[in-house]
Amino acid sequence: MREVYLCKYGEIILKGANRSSFEALLCRELKFRLSFAGRFSVTRSQSVITVAPREGTEPTSEEYAAAYGAISKTFGIIAVCRCAAVPQDLAAIEETAAGYLKDRLEAAKTFKVETKRADKRFPMHSFDVSAAVGGYILSKYPHLKVDVHDPDITVKVDIRDGDAFVSAGSEHAAGGMPVGSNGKGLLLLSGGIDSPVAGWMMAKRGVKLDAVYFEAFPYTSLQAREKVITLAREIALWAGSIRLHVVSLTEIEEEISRNCAEEYFTILLRRYMMRIAAKLAAETDCGALITGESMGQVASQTMEALAVTDAVSPIPVFRPCIGLDKEEIIVSARKIGTFDTSILPYEDCCTVFTPRHPRTRPSAAEVEEEEKKLATEADITAALAGRQTLNINYKDSLEL
Repeated sequence: MREVYLCKYGEIILKGANRSSFEALLCRELKFRLSFAGRFSVTRSQSVITVAPREGTEPTSEEYAAAYGAISKTFGIIAVCRCAAVPQDLAAIEETAAGYLKDRLEAAKTFKVETKRADKRFPMHSFDVSAAVGGYILSKYPHLKVDVHDPDITVKVDIRDGDAFVSAGSEHAAGGMPVGSNGKGLLLLSGGIDSPVAGWMMAKRGVKLDAVYFEAFPYTSLQAREKVITLAREIALWAGSIRLHVVSLTEIEEEISRNCAEEYFTILLRRYMMRIAAKLAAETDCGALITGESMGQVASQTMEALAVTDAVSPIPVFRPCIGLDKEEIIVSARKIGTFDTSILPYEDCCTVFTPRHPRTRPSAAEVEEEEKKLATEADITAALAGRQTLNINYKDSLEL
């Protein structure tokens, strides 16, 4: 008996003639992530990827746990099943089902057996395998009763490619598409709850991420920067390695404060961010910007304000959280592990010069009139010249 993981994918099945390239990308990503867990092999067949210990190795429980963590956070995998692999022999299947699942069967009161026979060369039909395995389990655990509708445990037998796999079923994994299968985007990463979720959602759709963080030191602290670096590392557990660009907006915010009407501070700053981010995107081969805005959540997130903000970006701006309320975003943040970091009480550059009464429905004409008071292009050139770039490695994120 060998203990292995069966990894199942969803949407990739629908990719037709392009399917093999998606599968290859997914396997490559899995191999990379598993290289930090232990010595595991990755093979694919019949819409399932098998992760198994390399021949001659016996992983520790810690290595198996690390492998499961890597698989479950790999976009493109919808379910992962830890199971025992045995030869296609009925006696071996019966003995393994009774022994491998011993603890679960002893704790249960009811059970059923489900068999999937993907390898049609196996001489018995699925129903007959289930009946035989179920009878054997009853002979070993007489306290059990069969319940085909709502059992305490479902014993799964999966017969494929010369092996039989025995398990108690699969668990949900990350889902989505392999990272890198749908281009690259630049995430505007703040220290809040929303933008990490937005980045995660786009990575789930196959988008490779770079990120930009706008700071306003000394109005924002070094702790605020470290908070964002930690958020980037938490996202990298799902999205893979990320380049984080840190850009100072201190002089720009001070210039806006000196020269412009207070009610326009936020929208003017947001337009600066979009222009800077778009230039960074062009330099880093990103085809879109990604932000965490949610419709109507704050003054800069009204339909009119977003339209004025987007007007300065030459590339698409994706807002995956736009139709979510705060509670829905918080649920996602808890799920992906960024919430506790996001709520740490450090400053965001957008809150430093927040107007008392921000303009919620600005027009492009009036905002452009205010911008005439600013040295926009020179400011952007100076901000980009002073940027710092940090490499957030997947390997380092594993230490969180």
